[in-house]
Amino acid sequence: MEVDNIFSPIDIAISGLQAQGKQMEVISSNVANARTGDAGNGEPYRRLEAAFKSDEDMGGVRVDKILADMSDFLRVFDPGNPHADEEGYIAMPNVNLPVEMMNLNIATRVYQANAAVLKRYQQMVENTLELLR
Repeated sequence: MEVDNIFSPIDIAISGLQAQGKQMEVISSNVANARTGDAGNGEPYRRLEAAFKSDEDMGGVRVDKILADMSDFLRVFDPGNPHADEEGYIAMPNVNLPVEMMNLNIATRVYQANAAVLKRYQQMVENTLELLR
C-alpha cells in the first residue's frame, strides 16, 4: 500500500512555520532599521516585505521574494542635520512601527497555529500507536 504524502498536514504546517519565520526576520529587519537615515547607498533604509507563494511540491506555502516597499520616504523637519535639504527636511525610512508590530503579531499567531497543528498531529499519532498496542 502506497501512501500519497504530498499534502500531509505535517508538511503543510512545517512550510507555514518556515514561511512565518522568514516573515518575522523581515519584520525584525524593518523594526531594527526604522531610524536608519543612510543604508549605505545614499538614501534611507527602505522597508522590506515578504511575498508568499503556494508551494505545489509540498502543498504548503513559501516565501517567494523579499520585495522593497517603493512608497515615499518620510520627510522630517531637522534643519540642523547635515543631510537636510534646502528646506530643512531629511528623508527617513518608510517604516511605520505600529504597522510592523501588527504584522509581527499576525506572523506570530500564524506561527503558533502551525505549531499547534504539529502538536495535534503528534498526539494523533501517539493515540494511534497506543490503540495498536
